[in-house]
Amino acid sequence: MAGIVLDQAIIMFIIILVGAGCFKLHLLSKETVSQISGMVLKVVNPIVILMAYQKEYKPELVKNLGRTFILSIVSFGIAMAVAYVCIREKKGRETVIERFSCIYSNCGFMGIPLVMAMFGYDGVFYLTAFLTVFNALVWSHGVMQMSGEKSLKSLGKVLRSPAIIAIVIGMILFFARIELPPVIAETFEEIGSLNSPLAMIVAGATIIQTDLRKVFQKPRIFYICSLKLFVIPVLAVLVFQLFPYEKIVEMTVLAAVAAPSAAICTMQCLNYHRNAAYASELFGMTTLISIATMPLMMIYYEILL
Repeated sequence: MAGIVLDQAIIMFIIILVGAGCFKLHLLSKETVSQISGMVLKVVNPIVILMAYQKEYKPELVKNLGRTFILSIVSFGIAMAVAYVCIREKKGRETVIERFSCIYSNCGFMGIPLVMAMFGYDGVFYLTAFLTVFNALVWSHGVMQMSGEKSLKSLGKVLRSPAIIAIVIGMILFFARIELPPVIAETFEEIGSLNSPLAMIVAGATIIQTDLRKVFQKPRIFYICSLKLFVIPVLAVLVFQLFPYEKIVEMTVLAAVAAPSAAICTMQCLNYHRNAAYASELFGMTTLISIATMPLMMIYYEILL
């Protein structure tokens, strides 16, 4: 399994370089990158999620899905505890952005390709539990932190999220034991195959827009990176040892937890007039470093196992 993860990390890194090169050669513009990102989040990812539910109904699958929900909630509890303990309020510090970047990961963009490589659609099936918890929290707790308001008005966006809609439709088809017509299923498979390359190209084009020279002059960024990519996943693995769950369940959640900071942090900073440039730097650096740390976390898990 460690070999599969390492191979996938190398593949992801190469495609990220391609994305960065395309942006540098002006084959991609900022607007194009944003449009591709939207297409991945609103079309390709949901189709991959939907297809993950196109499988034979088995009680064991349902049981493991419930277990994934439990581990997902536990992992977010760990992330929040680390973020609030290790990132203290201080005048002039972007505390909200740093905590948001630690707690919420790019579980769709980076998690789905890695889980797909390790476990195929079975892994993506379980990953939907993490995505559900992620969406519920990021549009409630996350928005309240960014806005500074204690209102739950944004919860309606959870239900309108393409990922959540795909999960609901997928669950209905799964429990009703309805299979998509072969032509539609094959079409969706083709679209789903675009997920990994498009996501990595967007990541590369985003990273290259970050002034890495300035980033390396900000030690604080590497502190946040260490919390997000090392401390939180390591603690998650240790806590997972308390749960006698199957390897596929634990490694799927770990892949989502070990993913870099969520891209939505930058978007919410723009929306609520916070320091979007700093959020972008955290996203870019955690994405770059995660290419090495994600496979390391999987290897660490297998050593403990």
